[in-house]
Amino acid sequence: MIVPLATDGLAEALAKIASALRIPVLVLALLALLVCAWEAGRFLTEHWARMRAGRTALRGLLAATVASPEQAAALAAKAPGKLAGQTLLEIGRAVDSGQPGEVERALADYELAVQRTLDRTRILVRAGPALGLMGTLIPLAPGLAALGRGDVSTLASDLRTAFAATTVGLLVGTVAFAITLIRTRMYSEDLADLERASSGPAPPASSRAASEPSPPLPLPIVHDAAQPTSTGLGQPPTPAGGQ
Repeated sequence: MIVPLATDGLAEALAKIASALRIPVLVLALLALLVCAWEAGRFLTEHWARMRAGRTALRGLLAATVASPEQAAALAAKAPGKLAGQTLLEIGRAVDSGQPGEVERALADYELAVQRTLDRTRILVRAGPALGLMGTLIPLAPGLAALGRGDVSTLASDLRTAFAATTVGLLVGTVAFAITLIRTRMYSEDLADLERASSGPAPPASSRAASEPSPPLPLPIVHDAAQPTSTGLGQPPTPAGGQ
């Protein structure tokens, strides 16, 4: 008797927990759909700017930035993406200051920014279907209970909510997965172009010669023909040819 009662109590507790999660899960599914729509809008805007600029636009802007680092701000504004534009600006400052280590740091910051951008849609790839599945299973329990009572209208309402949650979850996961794949390819191409600035242009020979210190000149050796030789204490030197 004790085991069935304990089992019924656990089942009732889980049912109450699942019933309490119904509204939060549906709200989170709707929020995931809004975030996915916002990310899709940003992605379409960036992709359209890249198509208009061309696939080699960033490569040309990079070459112009390395050649004329003082114009990095104006060139960064023409970059096809916000992340690439910020990196171009940092590379221009590094080249202008003659610090190649700052170029490597700018590329590392770009990779971290790309990872943060991709993580937003990567989370949606997993969270969307999970929320959709939870939103499907949670309304089924009260719907089946209503079916046992003969309340078909409540069952129809719960099934409608369950199917809507499934649709929203699959839509979020599919769109987020496509955005993640295309963004990964685009940012990988941008990183390949930006890494060409890691070596940096070699300074001209004239500037290197001017910056290198000149070797010290050798001191002249003075030979004194009249230097006396040692002939004893207190005695003058004997002149040449004397006896």
